[in-house]
Amino acid sequence: MILNINIDQEMFGLDVPDSLMTELAPIMKDMDTDFDKGVQMGRFWVDEPTDEQRCQVAANNIVNAMHAENKRMLYLMSAYILSKFPGVQEVVVNSDYEMQDIDIRI
Repeated sequence: MILNINIDQEMFGLDVPDSLMTELAPIMKDMDTDFDKGVQMGRFWVDEPTDEQRCQVAANNIVNAMHAENKRMLYLMSAYILSKFPGVQEVVVNSDYEMQDIDIRI
């Protein structure tokens, strides 16, 4: 599966193999357990984040992983988004906006 992410109008495509999706499934399940406890989204605390909000946090982590050149985190967060929204066309992140403004385009 390929995740297309647009960061500040620069497009990246990341191919996440099905085998990696399967391998990361237990970790993504743990992520959901953590998200079930609530999540900090910028200035706001969200008690019960939706799948979209969870993916917005993951997309924000993708940006951080790219800056840190952390491929493991990059693939994990990309796989997480693809697991929640397999039909995602593009994730659009503008660093000038809040995390809640990250656009997950299906």
